[in-house]
Amino acid sequence: MPSYQFNIPAVYKGWNWSERFPGDEELRRYFKHVDNVLGLSEDTFFKTIVTRVQWDNTSRRWIVHTDTGLIASCKYLVAATGSSYKKHYPQFNGFEKYSGQLVHSADYPESLDVQGKRVGVIGNGASGLQIVQNLAKENCELKVFIRTPCFAIPMKQRIIPPEESEMMKGYYDGIFDRCYKSTAGFPHNTILQSALQASPKERKELFDELWARGGYSFLVSNYYDFLLNEEANAIFYDYWAQQVRARMTDETKMDIVAPLKQHMLVGTKRPSLEQDYYDMVDRPNVTVHNLKKSPIIEFDSTGILTGNDETTEHHDLDIVIFATGYDAVTGSILDLGISDKNQVPLAEKWKEGTLTYLGIMVPDAPNLFMVYGPQAPTSLANGPPFIEMEVDWICKAIQKMQEEGLESVEATTKAAQEWKDHVYAVSQYTLYPKTDSWYMGSNIPGKRREPLIYLGGMQNWWQKCTSALEGWEGFQTLS
Repeated sequence: MPSYQFNIPAVYKGWNWSERFPGDEELRRYFKHVDNVLGLSEDTFFKTIVTRVQWDNTSRRWIVHTDTGLIASCKYLVAATGSSYKKHYPQFNGFEKYSGQLVHSADYPESLDVQGKRVGVIGNGASGLQIVQNLAKENCELKVFIRTPCFAIPMKQRIIPPEESEMMKGYYDGIFDRCYKSTAGFPHNTILQSALQASPKERKELFDELWARGGYSFLVSNYYDFLLNEEANAIFYDYWAQQVRARMTDETKMDIVAPLKQHMLVGTKRPSLEQDYYDMVDRPNVTVHNLKKSPIIEFDSTGILTGNDETTEHHDLDIVIFATGYDAVTGSILDLGISDKNQVPLAEKWKEGTLTYLGIMVPDAPNLFMVYGPQAPTSLANGPPFIEMEVDWICKAIQKMQEEGLESVEATTKAAQEWKDHVYAVSQYTLYPKTDSWYMGSNIPGKRREPLIYLGGMQNWWQKCTSALEGWEGFQTLS
């Protein structure tokens, strides 16, 4: 667990994790512990939504408007809006007619009564997997609507004894250091050999070892080229499909959730961790519906109608759960209603494609910094160590401004365009553009399809950030 937390000794010295992958209750206790140590809530406005952000050229400050009437001004503004906040509801005919209970995974209730009910789950990403994995154990009829099956690998959850958690703190410095210096923020070593150069025996031995280890080891400690070469990717897929199918008995379900014919490029959609997802899908109270063969036609008052040119089927449902994800990476920051120094809305500036410098700053937006935003490693990096690096850079930039007596700093359009071109060029060396995913912005109808994540890795990104800061390369400064 230490590689998923922040490197703050005052916090981790007084905390011991009880599971390899903590659940929601332990995470809540941890967040409370963090707040007790750092006092973050004292300076936080909760249940307050930012509705508009404008740069005032007279005071040279940002003016932030909220839905509570609170108005704040600041010299430096950090947009730490996260990648997954603005929930996405697909538009279906007759949606408003449905009289049952509707739930979005982003608003999942503390307790959802499914006992004896007919429950439908639309979506098969990380949220859909977790929901199905848990609801399948309940006394309900569960129907899972799948268009693109998720790629999930074993979590290998386990209890961590207090003495082990305490002992691990002696390794934290090394673990955190390795995270900062890695490609994706994990303390793992990628094998610098092509999967195609290894023998079938060598590959199987490595795959078996990493599969048994669990977590993201199967992806981040494996051969380097599975995200660069389709032939190598197919080898990964074949192994995964065989492992999954061996756990199931229902061949119809197998052919939907883990078909023998490769249906996706491994890793180009967000990979998920599962504990017993495929076992739960195999249960008799779970039905899997293939939306590619029989898509949703419409909702009515009692459920969902699916079908194709040959046949239709009505699904009576008491509850429909949308695990349909988010307008990821850019959706939440655009919802802030930011306008630059020329009063041009950010949504308008990005109409022809996202434009940032280093994934941290935007042209014509003085002293506006982004954390975990577009065109940075973001969602393809381990969040906590990556965010620490971004915030460290922002703090150094502000300190440098103060030392040099600068009033403001902003990215130049030229530097931002060059960074955008670099982000696009790097993506073409990978398999990511070949897949429709939220990494490419293609999960939202009408959204521009483009690489939203910098695919060059944390180290390359950090070197460019460090170099740019030394002499304000790519920035316009004002004293």
